[in-house]
Order: sequence, then C-alpha cells, then structure tokens
Amino acid sequence: MKLGILGGTFDPIHYGHLVVAEECRARLGLDVVLFIPAGQPPHKRGRIISSAEHRVEMVRLAIASNPGFELSRIEVDRVGPSYTVDTLARLRDEYGPSTRLYFVVGMDALAEILTWHEPVRLISLCQVVAVTRPGFADFDLAALEPAIPDARRRICVLPAPELRISSSDLRRRVARGLPIKYQVPESVEEYVYRHGLYRAEGE
Repeated sequence: MKLGILGGTFDPIHYGHLVVAEECRARLGLDVVLFIPAGQPPHKRGRIISSAEHRVEMVRLAIASNPGFELSRIEVDRVGPSYTVDTLARLRDEYGPSTRLYFVVGMDALAEILTWHEPVRLISLCQVVAVTRPGFADFDLAALEPAIPDARRRICVLPAPELRISSSDLRRRVARGLPIKYQVPESVEEYVYRHGLYRAEGE
C-alpha cells in the first residue's frame, strides 16, 4: 500500500490543499491520501487557532466526495504538541512495514525542516514529497546533505497546480466581510459562516 500523508492546521482547509493532495495521489499512484489536522501545532504557539473539532469537521466536509481521501484524528486525539515524527512513527506501527509512507510538504516548509523535531529520524520513516509553492523559489536539496546525508534520495520534488490561496488570507477575508466563495468547497464555506468562524479577527 502507498499511503500519502498531508498534515496541516487546516484553518480552514481550501482548494489549494485539495489540489495538491489529488495531484500527489494521481502522480505517485497513492492508494489513499490521509488528511491529518494538527492538534497543537508546535510552530504556531501563541496564535489563536480554531478548535480541533471545527477544523476536523471542515476537513471531513471538504474531502467527502473523493474516495481516495481519508481523515485521521491521530493528532487531535493526542495530548500535547503534534510532532510530525511521532505521527509518522505511529502510522508506521499501525500500517506495518509493507506500507510506504509519502509525507507531503510544501517547499517552503521543507526549507525549514532542520528546525523540526528529529528531522533525521523523520526522513528515515517516509518518502518526503516536496510540493512547489506559489512565490517560493526552488530549494537546493544538497543544502540538507550535511545534516541529513540521505536527503536527496529520500526527498522528491513534485510540481503541482499553483493556486494562490492561503488559510491566513481566507481568515482575514471573512473578518473583513469579503467573500471566500470559489476558494473553499461550498460545504466548508457554509460551515464557516454558520459557526461564525474568523469574525473576531476583524474586531
């Protein structure tokens, strides 16, 4: 089995996330892409994020129509910070050695991977799929080799359709009364407005 893993705060999930997941599924022949909303993202301490239940529900709504997508609560149900390396290790244990893990990450995040928790162990657990991001220059994988000798073999770069959508911009748009239609699935748009999400950011 080939299992794709796409983690994130998903506050809110949008079409940029979904198009990347589908491109990876198709281009890499993944059996499933697992969407994993973060519980307590260690890199976003100090910023108020929506409750885990809101973010999980938005992901569930967004991926409902795609049989190749699945939702995992592995991080939101775990107490404490959500470290990617711990999530990958647990998935490795759950799915067994016959399953190949493909961890999907933006090229901008890859450039900071050495600041992540246990980056060498993280890369040993999976194939990292670095997806190009709008406005971000290509990252030279050779720069990782001194710290992660196996980096160029364990990381592949995958160009994906570029949609200039960001969750932070969507939150600001809602706070300012601007539309988010056509940037998120209709079910997510309806959920955001029904629960009054992100309005406080403009107050």
